[in-house]
Amino acid sequence: MSGIDIKSFNNADEVTDKFNNAKIEAVKVGDQRVVRLHLSPGWKWSVDVKPHVGTDNCKANHLGVITKGEICAVHEDGTEKNYKAGDAYSIKPGHDAWVVGDENVEAYEFAGIWGE
Repeated sequence: MSGIDIKSFNNADEVTDKFNNAKIEAVKVGDQRVVRLHLSPGWKWSVDVKPHVGTDNCKANHLGVITKGEICAVHEDGTEKNYKAGDAYSIKPGHDAWVVGDENVEAYEFAGIWGE
């Protein structure tokens, strides 16, 4: 392997559209998996992902950057925060999340899983 590894999301290693209102693309660069999320208005983890994974809330840790739109996340500890285009975020396991408003969301994540 060379010292530089570049992958395009236009030719993603994985594409998942099994969740309502969501498309997930993943590439592996170096030893890291990077995910691009496209979430439509109306997307909500507890409605669109929960039936596929069977847990009460999301059990993944997420680390990413949102580049378009806005999401609200609520953690089981009661913390609720919105994050929007230009924000970097870290969300611990034990949460629900949903798209806020009528704008599509695009985000890139460097840690976390999406029902895999």
